Amino acid sequence: MATQHPGERAVQRRAGFPDRPWGSAHVGATVPPVAADFLRHQRLAVIAAAAPDGSVWASPLTGPPGFVTARDERTVAARRTPVVGDPLRDAFTAERDLGMIAIEPARRRRMRVNGRARQEGDLLVVHTEQVYANCPKYIQAHEVRADGWPAAGAVVESDRLSAEQRALVAAVDTFFVATRAPGHGTDASHRGGRPGFVAPADERHLSWPDYLGTSMDMTLGNLELDPRAGLLFLDWDRGRTLQLTGRARLDWAPDRAARVPGAQRVVDFEVERVVQIDGAVALRFTPPEYSTFNRPQVLAAALRRASTRCSTTKTRSRSPITIRDHHELKVPSNDRIVWIVPSTSTPSTEPSTNPEPPVSRVPPMTTAAIASSSMPTACRL
Repeated sequence: MATQHPGERAVQRRAGFPDRPWGSAHVGATVPPVAADFLRHQRLAVIAAAAPDGSVWASPLTGPPGFVTARDERTVAARRTPVVGDPLRDAFTAERDLGMIAIEPARRRRMRVNGRARQEGDLLVVHTEQVYANCPKYIQAHEVRADGWPAAGAVVESDRLSAEQRALVAAVDTFFVATRAPGHGTDASHRGGRPGFVAPADERHLSWPDYLGTSMDMTLGNLELDPRAGLLFLDWDRGRTLQLTGRARLDWAPDRAARVPGAQRVVDFEVERVVQIDGAVALRFTPPEYSTFNRPQVLAAALRRASTRCSTTKTRSRSPITIRDHHELKVPSNDRIVWIVPSTSTPSTEPSTNPEPPVSRVPPMTTAAIASSSMPTACRL
């Protein structure tokens, strides 16, 4: 079994997890047949690595099914390299640590491969050290609607985000994080949510909530030992990429996390360099079908603007609607409390004696259902 990652254990202890082998210490190095079969069907992968100058980046690789394959149980090869202008374009002339995540958004499946990689002709060859699958949490379903060869266009570099780039970041439902820790390898991970879950504060700073995931804490464990990180934002419609490198810091303040329903912590990122490449990704995707795991705080803005029809009253309200926390949704409905329930159940009402606007009490799993594209029948946008 692999040696326990000290950064992961530090994060897990602070989060209250018992001392047990989890995270890197729990992951095998071989590619099982089911994983090899998954890889050969994929068309999108994201790699993570440190450039020769030490900056950390996440870069996309795309191709037809079969462009990523398992040569054997310890070797994975990708018949692609990052496009011209990508910070990792020439990074693998010498062997270095690499993290890879192969993702199939349409079926909400993903797999991670970490190891040592080197360019061999037109192949990026990875000797695997960690191979594992992740659950479908927070993956927004995007179908491929068109594909071709990457045709990278204009490359724009800066040390800060433009207004247009900040708007792109604020609108994303998915991004990827590259992290590394000396002696413990490099990792590429996925983050997802409804638009607005990544919040640019200004041209040099942004943040996002850290939700309950697998509790392996590979990303956060690396950041505990080395704050350098890279972010990749994809424009699903146009194939544009926005790559950031900088430093990330985990904020454990409970009062700050409490302001974001469902968040356990908040991650702050300081931008050092920005690379935007038009047409870097050959694939074009459909609009998302949102994950049922998305947290409800991102619904607040939409709910405030929306007219909400409640099936129990058959009335339409245009009064403000707010989310108090991940259990409570405040819905003005005259003298009734509307209990939000799954669509398979019958909603009920009861008179309200509370002078405050009525409150719908939403169990956590029902809250997740509300965040999905299939809203409960009791209250449908």
